[in-house]
Amino acid sequence: MTTLWTQARRAARMNPSIIREILKVTEKPGILSMAGGLPSADTFPVDALKAACDRVLTASPREALQYAPSEGYGPLREWVAARVAALGVRAHPEQVLITSGSQQGLDLVGKVLCDAGAPVAVETPTYLGALQAFAPCEPLFTSLVSDHEGPRPEAIAALPHDAPGTRFSYLLPNYQNPTGRVMSAQRREDVVAASQRARVPIVEDNPYGDLWFDEPPPPALASLWPEGTLYLGSFSKVLTPGFRLGYLIAPKELFPKLLQAKQAADLHTPGFNQRVVHEVVQDGFLDGHIPAIRARYKANRDAMAEALRKHLPPGCDWLSPQGGMFFWLRLPEGLDAMALLPQAVEAGIAFVPGAAFYAHQPDARTLRLSFVTLTPPLIREGVEKLGRLLHAALAIAAEATP
Repeated sequence: MTTLWTQARRAARMNPSIIREILKVTEKPGILSMAGGLPSADTFPVDALKAACDRVLTASPREALQYAPSEGYGPLREWVAARVAALGVRAHPEQVLITSGSQQGLDLVGKVLCDAGAPVAVETPTYLGALQAFAPCEPLFTSLVSDHEGPRPEAIAALPHDAPGTRFSYLLPNYQNPTGRVMSAQRREDVVAASQRARVPIVEDNPYGDLWFDEPPPPALASLWPEGTLYLGSFSKVLTPGFRLGYLIAPKELFPKLLQAKQAADLHTPGFNQRVVHEVVQDGFLDGHIPAIRARYKANRDAMAEALRKHLPPGCDWLSPQGGMFFWLRLPEGLDAMALLPQAVEAGIAFVPGAAFYAHQPDARTLRLSFVTLTPPLIREGVEKLGRLLHAALAIAAEATP
């Protein structure tokens, strides 16, 4: 069948998010979802947001409902610059661009920095949404050899910097999605030193840095190399994802082009949302709110760690995360997480198969479990069902082995 519409070449590189597709399945009644990276809705500060909406609409209704500057609401940009200073990130408000979630920040980075065939380095595995954002720009992905602390410095040092040159390394040092791993202070220093030697800039994504359980993570990569790092942050995990508010902090030479890309994409992030969020956070609200989120998530983490130890068969590997929202599992040899997913849904549970998080050579034995949206009793129930599923799959695989 012929069509009038000829799609751009980049459209072929746009793929659906497996996480978004799985979330549709989890809407069925009775499914215990450990799939989506959704913050717990019980942490949303509804009363504070409601009161802030009233104050904004009372004090500045015309301004709040009008078109807004593309750079973002000035007082919120100032607040962000002051906030990240606590992480060692030295930035002027003029370097802060308010985005429609940090996912838009990734999209803007791809548009401004990626060319067809130019290398872009990513962790192994890495955030699926970043691969989706960059892929339409047709970069040549380089998978960095990684361990339990993230990318190996020698892998970064070996990146090509001759033309066309590696445009940047995309790194998540704090409680990475999907693995939950965190870079130590020494690894951060080594990664930055290797990046400087290779002359490969860093795109640092930090949506989970506030969600630490026992001790805060080391200072940001951007604190070690401010001129060579573009920093991304988000309000989604600590306030509400529904407002779609994130930000990027860019070196001054990059900011104008990122701003132009933002203007072409959506003119500006909703000004009303920005004013409401600033109204909530300006007087230190997060300093009292985030510890409650941490306590809740830590209890859930502990419940899942205990259930995994109790119910999963031998041969399953995982590390208990020190923060964030995810466990990363590697199944015993012979099992395929994607093949097991329909059986899991039939059993009343959902997870995210790990293969989609790899730029190259996906590991079919991996999967991601979120521990923040279910209560501890439901986490234990869900992991028990997962354990029964894996035990049964291993028994079938053993019977099929000659």
